[in-house]
Amino acid sequence: MNITFRRGARFVVLLALASMIAACGIPRSGPNKKEIYSGSVLKEGDAFVVAVNDRVTRATAVVPAFGFTPEFVNASVVGSDTIQPGDTLGLQIWENVDDGLLAVQGTNATSLEEVQVDGSGFIYVPYAGRVKAAGNSPEAIRRVITEKLEGQTPDPQVVVRRLAGDGSTVSITGAVGGQGVYAIERPTRTITAMLARAGGVTIEPEIAQVTVFRGGHQAKVWFQDLYRNPSYDIALRGGDRILVEADTRSFTALGATGAQTRVVFDRQALSAIEAIAQVGGLSVNAADPTGVFVLRNEPQEIAAQVLGRNDLIGDQRLIYVLDLTEPNGLFMARDFVIRDADTVYVTEAPFTSAMKTIGSTFGVLNSLNTLNTLAGN
Repeated sequence: MNITFRRGARFVVLLALASMIAACGIPRSGPNKKEIYSGSVLKEGDAFVVAVNDRVTRATAVVPAFGFTPEFVNASVVGSDTIQPGDTLGLQIWENVDDGLLAVQGTNATSLEEVQVDGSGFIYVPYAGRVKAAGNSPEAIRRVITEKLEGQTPDPQVVVRRLAGDGSTVSITGAVGGQGVYAIERPTRTITAMLARAGGVTIEPEIAQVTVFRGGHQAKVWFQDLYRNPSYDIALRGGDRILVEADTRSFTALGATGAQTRVVFDRQALSAIEAIAQVGGLSVNAADPTGVFVLRNEPQEIAAQVLGRNDLIGDQRLIYVLDLTEPNGLFMARDFVIRDADTVYVTEAPFTSAMKTIGSTFGVLNSLNTLNTLAGN
């Protein structure tokens, strides 16, 4: 009887010890719902915990809106025939004599290729001297050269062509088919035409952003908005720099999801349900669909709308709660917009935690029982 009592007491002690050890060392992916709620302002924490509803989704639905300023939009299209300093011209001159001023003996035509417009806007033509080219069209330059040669050779015929030069060029870099410097010509006087000339964008159009640098100013637009809003297809200017790059926004997924990782946005507007889908959805064996949290530092003006308060100062820590088991839970998750630097965290289901505790308890108990048996022997 005494032996039986001692064995029973020993078993109770071992069970209590195993439970304590198991409770201290149960592995898990992060805090549970109770621990998250304990960080609420209502419980002397520093975060506001907010259940997502229609009003919250409207107040927080902020997607980056890019666009060109009036300075860019109102710029007129540069005439493709307007010559600029640095441009290169091609000249051909015919003289109505066999042995003219410029032609080689036995011919009556002369070609002057790659005549560059200097920094002051002039070109030099033999027997015509310095001719003002910048600001003029090839036709105007042709008339000036003709007038200057008429007194020296009978009935001169002049042709002036604008070649590709560095006077009216733009540089294109980033995610395009062909990075480089391109002349502004008749077919490429707007941004979409110039991007097409450079081989188009080489990333998903949905996340492509186009930045134009002009002088000391710059402006950015979504690539697709160039086609949605024709006014954004701005006229180019010599010296413009165009950069095409992918959207760099991202969010972090943690907890009972298919993957715990940092995820780059794959579209302009990303909902909570899409964000969860991007990481493989909720873990079937571990996730608690009532505990989907989005952690965010919210700007003061948005936080004030969400909380209905006017006494907030500065950015606020907000924890948005989504319960996918509610009748409209999936709709709320579909309408709630994920923003840059958000953390999407899914808690483990209570059943999962309980099973881990039971498994750990009996695992430790078996180990202690084995030790006890060995010790008793």
